[in-house]
Amino acid sequence: MTRSESGDRLALYGQSFDSRLLLGTGRYPSPRQLADAIAAADPALITVSLRRQIAGGVDGAQSFWDLLRDTKRPILPNTAGCRTAREAVNTAHMARELFETNFIKLEVIGDDINLQPDPFGLVDAALQLVKNGFNVLPYCTEDWVLCKRLMDAGCQVLMPWAAPIGTGCGPRNPTALRELRQRVSDIPLIIDAGIGLPSHACQVMEWGFDGVLLNTAVSRAVEPVQMAEAFRDAVGAGRAAYLAGPMVIQALAVPSTPEVGLPFAPRSSPATLSLSSRRNGGGLLVEGLD
Repeated sequence: MTRSESGDRLALYGQSFDSRLLLGTGRYPSPRQLADAIAAADPALITVSLRRQIAGGVDGAQSFWDLLRDTKRPILPNTAGCRTAREAVNTAHMARELFETNFIKLEVIGDDINLQPDPFGLVDAALQLVKNGFNVLPYCTEDWVLCKRLMDAGCQVLMPWAAPIGTGCGPRNPTALRELRQRVSDIPLIIDAGIGLPSHACQVMEWGFDGVLLNTAVSRAVEPVQMAEAFRDAVGAGRAAYLAGPMVIQALAVPSTPEVGLPFAPRSSPATLSLSSRRNGGGLLVEGLD
């Protein structure tokens, strides 16, 4: 039985998806590799920048749109490149009209060096878009106060970064991400940005995150299609491991094979000695359980 058949599906704003991988569509070597990568990744949603659509001109935008439509994948438009709440809100409204969806990946960038989200503009834009009926998926950091403000604004999904966009570093602050997962237990958390390797994706899924969104890790790989397939498998493996319940980490070695019944096992091993002891002359005598 597959995970989707057992009911383990990604739920976003009342819609459910078989996959927990979300894939970006920018910076691929060719349209053919983009289409093949989407097929290999089998993503729940594919993200599209409205700005890239406009910049490509009428003919280029139509060709790109035709390619995406042929994949038959749900579209998640984003407000990439927006620097103010007003700009992001206007872009979201244009995206809703163009792509005919209430889903929007909300980005409001506050720093040009690391492309870190602007926490103030992000919350302002989220408040307006939620009131306007959008299903907002905000790109944010792992900061608890920011995440709390976004939830208070009505966001039912959060998308904290692992590292700055396009770096491929993997989780830079694992402790904060894991604490965020523990504190936010009632809505989906999707890792967005900074993932570089399938092992990074598998790791955050093992921590209990609900999904992974990535672009550059696939589009800039030497073999994008092969890498897309690797990420698909990694996300699935990480989710399966989380559901299976990983073992508790031990501080000391624990033998996987018990000594009981072994032909040459000592009569009293350290594991079966009594905790009581008494002095024997100048030494210490440990009394066994036997």
